[in-house]
Amino acid sequence: MRKIKGLKLNKGMKVSDLVERMGGVGFGARSVSQASVILKKMKSDKDCKIFFGQAGAMVPAGMKGVILDMLDFTDVFVCTGATLTHDLIEALGFNHFFIDSKEGDFDDEDLNKKGLDRMYNVAMPNSVYGKLEDFFEENWEVLKWCKTIKEFLWKIGEICPGTAEDCILKKCYEKKIPLFCPALADSGIGLMIWGRKVAGEEIFIDAFEDMKEIIDISWTAKKRGIIYVGGGVPKNFIQQSLQFSKGAQYGIQITTDRAEPGGSSGASLKEGISWGKMESNADFVDVNCDATIALPLILAGAE
Repeated sequence: MRKIKGLKLNKGMKVSDLVERMGGVGFGARSVSQASVILKKMKSDKDCKIFFGQAGAMVPAGMKGVILDMLDFTDVFVCTGATLTHDLIEALGFNHFFIDSKEGDFDDEDLNKKGLDRMYNVAMPNSVYGKLEDFFEENWEVLKWCKTIKEFLWKIGEICPGTAEDCILKKCYEKKIPLFCPALADSGIGLMIWGRKVAGEEIFIDAFEDMKEIIDISWTAKKRGIIYVGGGVPKNFIQQSLQFSKGAQYGIQITTDRAEPGGSSGASLKEGISWGKMESNADFVDVNCDATIALPLILAGAE
């Protein structure tokens, strides 16, 4: 055992210094500090391929810049279709907005009348879907020939407005970061693809082909590091690719879910050892915290 070092805040303290000092205290603060140390190790290990899985409404919450910073050292990015839909919505010129209301006191009937869709204390205009539909209708002749979901998303990144500094899709395309979204149908973009199909357009995407590529990346990597923000499909898509290799040597998971219901989103990283997805001697930590709080701190602490 080690003695607790009481946290002392100094005027003008850097965020990285705060996160480092959080390592001397207990509970959740320590896990944030541990995660920043592990992230440093991942980034400095030249043999390590970093797999970043992200779920949840991080883009509407204003965390896109943090995700873009994470992509500077990410080798494989797996996310939900919602993340990419909101990213594309912003690239097309729309914004997300705070809802000025007391915590939990939201008039959803009034929001619906005003054409606003709510995500906790953030909203966006429902009219964005018309603009999304226009984008896919205008560009379908280019998009329809894509054979995989990754190729399809890279093509969107190539043709959509914005720059690699403010658009996830654009950055993944320009930096050639493998971008996987196995549940793309479960999103606004998925609805747009379905709309093209209903309109009689041809679709050639093989939804299973990306599995081969992510498994190949995992299999051939000398070492593997995993970062999970939220859980769900992105986490499990990465996890199952690790079963074909020796498992991950580094791991960070940020989640507010619990393990008791047995779902993947709340499962501890340690549980992955039983599946061969995590090496038994790996350096890993679970951070039970809102990702909009924990991820910026972890990233700043690892700089």
